[in-house]
Amino acid sequence: MATFPAYPTHPGGTSATGAPRHPHWWQRTWVRYGALTTLLALSGLVILAMVRRQTGTEGFLVGLGLAVLPVPLLLAAFRWLDRVEPGPWRNLLFSFAWGACAAALIAIVANSFATRWIATATADPSHANTLGATVIAPIVEESAKATAVLLVFLFRRRDFTGIVDGVVIAGVTATGFAFTENILYLGNAFGTDQLSGERGLASVTAATFFVRVVMAPFAHPLFTVFTGIGFGVAALSAEHRRLRRVLLPLVGLLLAMGMHAMWNGSSGFGEYGFFAVYGAFMVPAFGVLTFLVIWTRQRELKSVRAELPAYVVAGWLTPPEPYALGSMRARRLARQYAAHHFGRTAARSVARYQACATSVAFLRHRGRSGRAGADFVVRERELLQELWRHREVARPSLAYAARVTAPAVVPVQPPWPTYGHGHGGAYGYGYAYGYGYVPVQPSGRDGRTDPAPAAPHQAYDPHRS
Repeated sequence: MATFPAYPTHPGGTSATGAPRHPHWWQRTWVRYGALTTLLALSGLVILAMVRRQTGTEGFLVGLGLAVLPVPLLLAAFRWLDRVEPGPWRNLLFSFAWGACAAALIAIVANSFATRWIATATADPSHANTLGATVIAPIVEESAKATAVLLVFLFRRRDFTGIVDGVVIAGVTATGFAFTENILYLGNAFGTDQLSGERGLASVTAATFFVRVVMAPFAHPLFTVFTGIGFGVAALSAEHRRLRRVLLPLVGLLLAMGMHAMWNGSSGFGEYGFFAVYGAFMVPAFGVLTFLVIWTRQRELKSVRAELPAYVVAGWLTPPEPYALGSMRARRLARQYAAHHFGRTAARSVARYQACATSVAFLRHRGRSGRAGADFVVRERELLQELWRHREVARPSLAYAARVTAPAVVPVQPPWPTYGHGHGGAYGYGYAYGYGYVPVQPSGRDGRTDPAPAAPHQAYDPHRS
């Protein structure tokens, strides 16, 4: 079996000698958040001015109104994928802002500079535009979007634990990028129609809207999701596999660039090249990735049901909870039950309890497979203490959800006569406890006033190999 990390020799925030450890000013959280917020705000102001200058005020407003339409649907889809272990909103907000502001600014500046340089060097503007769209743009744009995934992977590592997290961060970043790009394209199309006098379905605006918003709103998210999957698989790899953790994100990034280049170059494949690429590559790739992500989500739910019974034995959870926490329907019913009987604050408390329990299950799964980090024990205790704080509302709500969603058990009369030996079991065998394990209550705890269990070492010892 895998060997898990031992308890830290000295608590975080202190040096090896026990003296308080004072971080440098640039390591403080408020400095980092302030610098990041300032960078994104400045990028947003610059990109706003650049887009408005290209499209004009009226074109900008039209482009903004049309470009915002697919954004709520895409964000809701990625948030739905992340329902098993929902990440914090600040990560999603950062990802969207990075894609819409920083990545879009990098792409516009770098693409324009590269295209002009190629046109000057070759004295062939048409060739420069084609090369810029099929080669330069995929490299620049996917690299800019991948930076957001990399930053979350490096600095919010606790929230980045698998493929679904990579897909969600990458998809939200690309949604922000596509939002800004659509404003630019739709605003320019509107300006073209204003000059030519075109109106209605025959206008350039209508055609651009149909291609970018109706047919392929998922194009940019689809490209960048390959990068997210690469980072997600790297997150699942053991820390000592450094080469794998570096190569997998690069492979995902190269796939994203390749798909992006094929999409941008589809207009050069003939009159029906766009539709051929759309039908032969984009739609199948979208279907395969959707299946992969949903399948991964189902595997996560199975991991929850498989790992949490150990914490039932240790007294942290009640017997119905592993089943209820491993079902999305039961989770939803638990939140609804809490909201109906105790209020919205209680529903949020249940949602927090569900998220912490899922994180505990994933942490234990990584530990059993030899992929636990150095802070395994500390993180486990933090999550279990958070569970304990929300147990008063969460436990009855999850018990209700388990009763409602549990499959009915139809008793079957055995072919031999029964004589009632034993007590409590179906047909007198004394082991009819519905979940296959007996909860062990820690000594001296009545579940109401006594402190939480010290640690679930009855079921799980991180020092045992």
